[in-house]
Amino acid sequence: GTWDMYRAYRDMREANYRGADKYFHARGNYDAARRGPGGAWAARVISDAREGWQSSVSGRGAEDTRADQEANRWGRSGGNPNRYRPKGLPSKY
Repeated sequence: GTWDMYRAYRDMREANYRGADKYFHARGNYDAARRGPGGAWAARVISDAREGWQSSVSGRGAEDTRADQEANRWGRSGGNPNRYRPKGLPSKY
């Protein structure tokens, strides 16, 4: 699961595509959770730690953190990450 989360983060940074943040959150959690309970656990721990750190450092606010966590939970629960996919994001991702 940790690798799936890292890969989604790496792809998000590489894509550098406006509005794609929530898609990559959902995708990383989705991929990790598909590996089983350990993957879902890793995704939750990593997501919670990242959002806890980010909310105190980035200045993007509680609303952004709440939306990120919603996408994280959606992916972990098996929801299709494409729900958050922005129009025009290259198919490579």
